[in-house]
Amino acid sequence: MFARQILAAPRFATLRAPAARATVQRRLMSSASGSSTENAFVRERRAVKEHAAATTELWRKISIYACIPALILGGLNAYNLWNEHWEHWSHMPPLEERVEYPYQNIRTKNFPWGDGDKTLFWNDSVNYHKRDKTT
Repeated sequence: MFARQILAAPRFATLRAPAARATVQRRLMSSASGSSTENAFVRERRAVKEHAAATTELWRKISIYACIPALILGGLNAYNLWNEHWEHWSHMPPLEERVEYPYQNIRTKNFPWGDGDKTLFWNDSVNYHKRDKTT
């Protein structure tokens, strides 16, 4: 029984030899010719990269040449409106002389901070409240 296996071993060795030789001689590229690696996938990936580069450049130019000037113009507009607003306030009568209507500054109980009369966002240059007003 063992003699048969020993005699059969060289025969299996010759059958395995082409398989071993095929792995050594195997092509390591997917294309038929070794010099050309250009296939549809590679062309598509290159086109995607070129499109991404062009789109990135477009948005960089939009950001620099459109957004930054728009922000500067918007800031100048806000600055001018701010100055016009406070110029208008300078022509109004002083806070103490303005009419305070019954619906303004209604206090049913004191606030838990400060003297209890001023709101959380009180600004002395804009807000005024007569404590002793009669309604």
